[in-house]
This record gives sequence, C-alpha cells and structure tokens, in this order.
Amino acid sequence: MQDIKFELIKKIGQTNFKIKNLSNIHKLDSNSPPSVFIGSKLKYPLVNVGILSPLEKDENAWLYDDAKFWAENDFTISDVSKIRESLLNSRFMTNVKDSNTNKRFLQIAQEIAMASKPVDVEIELKKGLDFEKHRDKTITPHGMSSGLKAVKITSNVKIHRKLEKMTSGEYKASEGIKYLYKNNFNEYTLNKVLSVGVLGIRGNKRIVPTRWSITATDDTIGKMLVDKIKEYKIIENHELFFGEFMGNQYLILLFPNIFSFELFELYLPASSWNPSMQIKASTDFESFFGRKDYASNTAGGYYATRLPITEYLEKIKRQACIFVIRIETPSYWAPLGVWVVRESVRKALERKIEFNSREELILATKKISISKFGFDSSSILKKSRILNEVLAQTKLSNWF
Repeated sequence: MQDIKFELIKKIGQTNFKIKNLSNIHKLDSNSPPSVFIGSKLKYPLVNVGILSPLEKDENAWLYDDAKFWAENDFTISDVSKIRESLLNSRFMTNVKDSNTNKRFLQIAQEIAMASKPVDVEIELKKGLDFEKHRDKTITPHGMSSGLKAVKITSNVKIHRKLEKMTSGEYKASEGIKYLYKNNFNEYTLNKVLSVGVLGIRGNKRIVPTRWSITATDDTIGKMLVDKIKEYKIIENHELFFGEFMGNQYLILLFPNIFSFELFELYLPASSWNPSMQIKASTDFESFFGRKDYASNTAGGYYATRLPITEYLEKIKRQACIFVIRIETPSYWAPLGVWVVRESVRKALERKIEFNSREELILATKKISISKFGFDSSSILKKSRILNEVLAQTKLSNWF
C-alpha cells in the first residue's frame, strides 16, 4: 500500500511539472475517483455542482477520494494535502430542484457520484484555473476549479443495483440512507449520493451542498443506531479509549448508564482553527431523549464523533453514557475536513482499558491525558454535564 501512495504522489509531481502553465489548461482526458462537490457559496437555492478529477487519467484515481484508506494507512497531512490539491473541480451552476429535471451536466455528475469505480471523462473548461483555497471544518479541500464548458463520460459506469433501487423515487432520502448503510454502503458513499439529489421521493428530490450532506448522513445513521442502542443492556464496566491521528487526540469515556452523549472540543494555540495564544473550547450535549436542534457549537464534528462510537456500541450490542474530549493540537496544521474527526475516533476505539468504578475511570483519564497528551483534563471533567447531572441522577431504568 505504501507503494501505491508513493507512485501516486510521484505522478502528481510529474504531472504538475509537465503541465507548466496550468492556467492555460482547457481540455482534459481524465477520470473521476468518482467524486463530486456541491458548493454552498451561491445564494440558495443556487449551487455549484463540480466534477472532481486529476489533471490526467490515473489508474489509482480512487485514492484521491478515499478517506478510509488514508486513515488505515496512516497518511500524513502533507500526503492528503498533495493529493487533494491536485484535483480539479470542473463546475457548473444549477438550482437545487434541478435534480428532478433532465439537465445533461447534472445527469453526468449524478452518474459519476453513483459509480462504484472511477469514471473516464473528457472535460472542456470555460476558462483558466482558479487556485483560490477555502478553509473549512467539514469538507475535504480540493486544489483547483474552473467553469465547465463540456463533459462526456467515455467509459461504462457501473452502479450497484441496491443503490439504483433507492433512486427510484419511491423512498424518502432518509430511508435510502438507512437501507444502503445496512447493506454495507459507508457514510462516504452515502453523503456523496445524497448531495447530488438522487435520493428521495419522486418530484421532491433536492441537490444538497456537500457540507450539509456530510452532516446529514452522519446524523441520520447515528440516530438510527442510537434508537437501536437504547434497547440494549447497559455495559457492565467503565471503559476508556484513547488515541491520536493527524494531531487530533481523543479521550472517550463510556459509563454503565442509559444513553447520553457529550462532546468537548479543545483547540490548542496554533492549531488549525485557533491562531490565538489561548485555549479555545466548545461543547454540545444530548440526553437520552435526544436533541431537537443542531449541535451548533461543535457542528459537524459532533455528528462525526458520535457515529463511530454508536457503531461500536451497536457491534457489542450494549448501551452506555458517552463522554468525549477532543484535543486539537498544533500538529493539525491544515484543516482537511470532518472525516479526520471520524477516523481519529475510530483509531481511538482500537485502544480500550476497562475499570470497575467511575472513580478509577476518571483518575485514569486524568493520568493518560497528562502522560500521553500533555494536557490536564481536570477542568473539563468538572464542567461535564454527564458527570455532574446525568450520572448524579437516579437512573431512568429505575422508574420502569
């Protein structure tokens, strides 16, 4: 796998060297990973729909948009940045309701988004390339963009039959996401097909900006899992998980109690979202009865954190009260999108220690936060609603 990474980054360097004056590129014979991007900068309901592709055809095009592979093979921030910066976003403007029409550019973008392997495309651009970069907590960056003048698919597009079934117009978008997730489609594929407006009831389908589709997918799957988890027995021991990926450190505490979820995000000075000299923090919480509003403080990170933890509880068929601390360090020097949160949590869930009491769990959390991460978690633990309210109250199960 390291050979694939090396060859890809080598090819990117050769391509950029070979095409010296990138601003004069107008025609491409390339392939899409497959990947699309729906921009939200225009005045809604107008959006930009973009087809993402490298500047030249690449047999490993899938690697340009495979966050799970990046995480499983410990790609660095620099690795991912190089890969993503070499992607071109060939975009066109449309209305979110146009998913119910037969517009050719949109149909091609939808086919690409649904494809199960890279799609060969011929692209003609309206003008030279725009290299402006946008920092964002939710979406994974790409390097270049330009207006799309013409596009043609030049290979057979393979679409999974179960995905085709969910695009028939007979199912709600949420039903489609749940069905496909149960049939082994991961959240990365699902947020992509949700964004291009192929899911939903016929006549009511909508294109969804990528930043919204990512969070909507995480939330939809997470809620489905939470509903199942609430019916399981409570875990027997107190569990602590910890780990780090790309400068994002996680402490995950599971208490034997009914479901609730709390997240604290700490941004250390000089980390990607905190240029100041002071530690910044944000937090969100949900009780056994859930949330009625969007977790606006921690935003997409809230839902991306909750998803892998609920997947773990679903796997072991147990219920727990969940408290999470994220420490974003200066090592996370370039924002790469909320996938980093999701995969950092998954890595943390690989390291578990069990305790017999709440006191032992909290003491171990304090020790590990200092010894492993160089951070004193005492002040955060004192502010926790789960520690000060939920666990201090009589268990709901006692009333049944």
